[in-house]
Amino acid sequence: MEIERKFLLKRAPRHISECPHSRIQQAYLCTEPVMRIRKKDNEYIFTYKSAGLMEREEVEVPLDKKSYEHLLKKCDGNTVSKTRYYLPLDSGFTAEIDVFHDGFDGLVIAEVEFPDLETAHGFIPPAWMNHDVTGDARFQNSNLCQMKENERITLLKEILLHQ
Repeated sequence: MEIERKFLLKRAPRHISECPHSRIQQAYLCTEPVMRIRKKDNEYIFTYKSAGLMEREEVEVPLDKKSYEHLLKKCDGNTVSKTRYYLPLDSGFTAEIDVFHDGFDGLVIAEVEFPDLETAHGFIPPAWMNHDVTGDARFQNSNLCQMKENERITLLKEILLHQ
């Protein structure tokens, strides 16, 4: 079970470059239910996720490079590219901060995973996590991958206007 909250950030925190990070490329074979393939640095993963925004089932299975490349040709929509930074929080949790690239430049989302719903609901984010978008399906990667160029531009303009 995956339980997480998402926050839209105005920008990545200042010292983010000092944090451990991974380069991620992911694409979707299906979005209902979510069937995703991901390259995370030199690791390849197939993921199944059930429906939901804050809470959903998640199953991950390792892939080899050849299988990933074969499945990548079968994916629909955009490939999502991002750098994920791992920032420890004072609360004891870790913020996974995704800085998006290739068509989504300017989009920065922080995700925090929790052991249960009660903890997720009780989480008080730091001030720089200023906009909770957990309930906004537009910010799910599976939906970002389906956006056409004009939809991406509209979303990014909306983000810039709220900063």
